[in-house]
Amino acid sequence: MNGCCDHDSQLTFEGKDTAYKWTLIFVIGLNATMFFVEMGAGFNATSQALKADALDFLSDSLTYGMTLAVIGHSLRVRATAAMLKGISLAVIGMIVLGMTTYRVFILGVPNEITMGVIGFMALAANVISVMALWRYKDGDSNVRSVWLCSRNDAVGNIIIILAAVAVGATQSRWPDLAVAAIMAGLFLHSSTLIIRQAREELDRARQPGTEADE
Repeated sequence: MNGCCDHDSQLTFEGKDTAYKWTLIFVIGLNATMFFVEMGAGFNATSQALKADALDFLSDSLTYGMTLAVIGHSLRVRATAAMLKGISLAVIGMIVLGMTTYRVFILGVPNEITMGVIGFMALAANVISVMALWRYKDGDSNVRSVWLCSRNDAVGNIIIILAAVAVGATQSRWPDLAVAAIMAGLFLHSSTLIIRQAREELDRARQPGTEADE
């Protein structure tokens, strides 16, 4: 995937495809639905991991909408949008880390059954998203950011399911908190990848003649 940063801008998929746009609309709706389902379950089960994943669904819905909005615009506009998405992922990662740190000092074991059931639902939603977006994973920074977010979501859901099993076995809140911290790390890692590629594309956009070709 990293190699897509080195491709010529005219050879890199920019999202100008009707099938991709409809795929994106479908994934946005799926993510928005799962945000409400998972956030409600997170509060009901007192699970920090579910709340963190719900925030990720919300972030994905908003950033995918931004991706859809800038398709067809200049390289500078698309790269700027990707930069904003990278920054928003970093902010969410820091928020989740803060929430997790705060939760460490509050007693209470999350409901492992709710964690497991909702974790499976979220995993199914994200696997569907990943499969739908697979063919577009090597696009420009704007398109690639969608793939990275969906991939992270699927990985995070698998970890949440494992954490639910660990919570049930140990009756401890620590597996839940550990997963929330891992997810925060994934947010920050993806943020770094997206921002790095966006910076390279912004530098390329400043070269004479680039904007005119977009």
